[in-house]
Amino acid sequence: MAVRIRLRRMGAKKRPFYRIVVADSKSPRDGRFIEEIGYYNPISQPKEIKINQERAAEWLKKGAKPSDTVKALFKSEGLYDGAEAESSEE
Repeated sequence: MAVRIRLRRMGAKKRPFYRIVVADSKSPRDGRFIEEIGYYNPISQPKEIKINQERAAEWLKKGAKPSDTVKALFKSEGLYDGAEAESSEE
C-alpha cells in the first residue's frame, strides 16, 4: 500500500480549509484516510498551519510520501529537508 501525506479539503464554497491527512494513494481526495496530523487555513491572515510534528516525522520515517503542497508546508515549518529525503530514495 502506497501511503501519501496530502490535503483534504473542508470548509464552505470559496472558503477552503484543509486538513493534513495520511491516506492510501488510491483513495479519493476527500475520501478515506488513515490519520489526521494537522490542518492548514490559507484564508486567515497570516496563514494558519498546525502540524503534529511528532506524528508527521514518524510517517515520513515509515516511507509516506508528502504531496508537493504538503512538502512546501513541511519545509516552511522546518519539518522536511528535501535533500535528505531525496538521498534516501536512491
